Amino acid sequence: MVLWAIIRTVKPAESSHHAVLPSFDIPPAELCLIRLSAIGDTCHTVPVVRAIQKAWPETRLTWIIGKTEYGLLEGLDGVDFVLFDKSRGRRAYLDVRRELSGRRFELLLHMHASMRANLVSLVVSANTSLGFDRARGRDYQWLFCRHRLAATPHQHVMDGLFEFATALGIRRDELRWDIPLAATDCEFAASQIDAGTPSLVISPCAGQRFRNFRDWSMDRYAAIADYAAEQHGAKILLTGGPTDRERDYGRGIAELARTEVVNLIGRTTLKQLLALLERSTVVLCPDSGPAHMATAVGSPVVGLYATSNRHRTGPYNSQALVVDKYPEAVRREFGGPVEGIRWGRRVRDPGAMSLITVADVISKLRAAFEQQSAGANRARNTVTGLV
Repeated sequence: MVLWAIIRTVKPAESSHHAVLPSFDIPPAELCLIRLSAIGDTCHTVPVVRAIQKAWPETRLTWIIGKTEYGLLEGLDGVDFVLFDKSRGRRAYLDVRRELSGRRFELLLHMHASMRANLVSLVVSANTSLGFDRARGRDYQWLFCRHRLAATPHQHVMDGLFEFATALGIRRDELRWDIPLAATDCEFAASQIDAGTPSLVISPCAGQRFRNFRDWSMDRYAAIADYAAEQHGAKILLTGGPTDRERDYGRGIAELARTEVVNLIGRTTLKQLLALLERSTVVLCPDSGPAHMATAVGSPVVGLYATSNRHRTGPYNSQALVVDKYPEAVRREFGGPVEGIRWGRRVRDPGAMSLITVADVISKLRAAFEQQSAGANRARNTVTGLV
């Protein structure tokens, strides 16, 4: 009844996607954006926010975000956050409406194509709104936006989000995150990884969604932990959420590995995890939030991709380090090349991740450690005047 009352009071936007988006020669005084989740996608959104802030420094920016994701981005300068707590069910929409009561935005950037986000958009009072094109605007998002982005196929998720800035005439000239960390978060990371110590942070589990098969096997992770410790002198740390599945995974890897493994699964906040990823030499994970968190703090990511397309959801700055078995998995499941299926379609084969071998990962991991070692040597030489 609560949700129905909201829907009755607000009409979806009359789409005018053929009309020209209003020109903002004078930057808007207030702008609202919706990107509720997930961790990786909110990380992708931050550089877009930074580009808008750089171009329109006087614009007040409000971001409607999920409660979990806010735990990572809390304190982001120049942004007013409005929390959407999905655990509150239909009352979450009333919470947002109450928080925004009396405010009207010149522009709403509807950057999340989902029915939940669509319903959130109904409680935002805005002069105009911009969403994805019809192909990318899942769950009928196009009914809830006055304007749409131009259709652009075969993009990385971050590139697609940057189109919102481009549509406003804002140039993309850098990728900047600067997600704030408290001193206590950095101290926690320093207590786990000594300065100058090679380290490998393994975040083995992806979020558990229906028929999303992105976890690699425990024994193969253990073999990689042994390789990194024995060949690169790396300290091995496991990270992840507090679910029983993730805790069991961590215990399994630690028991199978010959080397000592520091198991931090379920024992960090998102801010502490970000600090750990920033301090790590290399990060190893499947298609999951930590891949994009690590990207945000400049750490190289060896990504394990077989059921999703790295060109769409891979670690943005570490594409060369991704172990990519997606084309092989696609051919095995659909009988043809990647080009013959819908962009971004997931492989639903529970055995697809087994296509990734230990040797595949060692090859990428070796390259990542060597790159980091070379970079550290260059930095030391620069300091001492040798280059």
